[in-house]
Amino acid sequence: MSDIIRDTVRLDFRWPTQDPFLVCVHHVDRYPAGNDALGPQASLAGRTIGQDFAHKDGWNMYHGEAVPGFPAHPHRGFETVTIVQQGYIDHADSLGAVARYGMGDVQWLTTGSGVEHSEMFPLRNADRPNPTELFQIWLNLPARSKHVPADFTMFWRERIPQRTLTDGRGASTRIEVVAGRYDGAEALAPPAASWAADPTHDVAIWLLELDPGASFLMPAAHAGTGRALYFYEGERARIGEQAVDASTGLFLRPDVAFDIDNGNAPARFLLLQGKRIGEPVVQHGPFVMNSAQEIRETLVDYQRTGFGGWPWGRRDPVFERTRGRFAQHPDGRTEEAPAT
Repeated sequence: MSDIIRDTVRLDFRWPTQDPFLVCVHHVDRYPAGNDALGPQASLAGRTIGQDFAHKDGWNMYHGEAVPGFPAHPHRGFETVTIVQQGYIDHADSLGAVARYGMGDVQWLTTGSGVEHSEMFPLRNADRPNPTELFQIWLNLPARSKHVPADFTMFWRERIPQRTLTDGRGASTRIEVVAGRYDGAEALAPPAASWAADPTHDVAIWLLELDPGASFLMPAAHAGTGRALYFYEGERARIGEQAVDASTGLFLRPDVAFDIDNGNAPARFLLLQGKRIGEPVVQHGPFVMNSAQEIRETLVDYQRTGFGGWPWGRRDPVFERTRGRFAQHPDGRTEEAPAT
């Protein structure tokens, strides 16, 4: 390994992470045209419906039965950051909130003391395929925030800060700042209880796109920050002095700046970094706490309360095909996505 790269991993569906991150999953599904129910027009024969992760024909139903996605399920003790690069998600939750977002939007959900939500992937195009690509990132909460009230924030794509840099050879790098800051571009505010809300925690979630032959200087982070760079699309690049193939995750020394020199194909990277929380992590499925006793208490709480109960008529709600991007919050406030 180099002085910059501490370790490397091969990337598949679920990517290894480090404190303060818990999970990063990269969903890429080449869905066919949608039917009247916003599910696939293609036959579902040969799939394990309700547990379909086989990627048959290039796509999954996941836990969906008619529409792909994840019907109502609970969470407690962490945050989900969902970045949708292609396709859409229809969200509903036990707080009474609903949303449709996608095509560059981000949802930041603090699960806190507990929430049940559904995440369905409506196939809105009836006359052409419905390619879907998204990241779901789990960001831990410290013990003091495990029981904050659940809440979510929408980052509409038109408002997410971006920068485009052109190097001396005329090749460009585009940076999208979902969390943190870069060159005067400061991310939209995360929920107040988030580990990312305190700038001293050095949390950054950046999406980078490099043209063929582009060079980008990655600035240094704070000493003690956990830093991972995921090279998930392209061919080959040089990270500092080391050549790296695509589909590689790199755990990096944080306090050293380094160059990314891209090869002959367009390349995409995801940066996840943040000050380590440094507390015990005990995970039981969708619950992340600090001890086994807290997990037991969480299971009892969920069985007793359902984290508020499910207010919707079905476990996998989707909206009509023509509904645009919007969010209705638990207090009844509705926001439409900005006009492009």
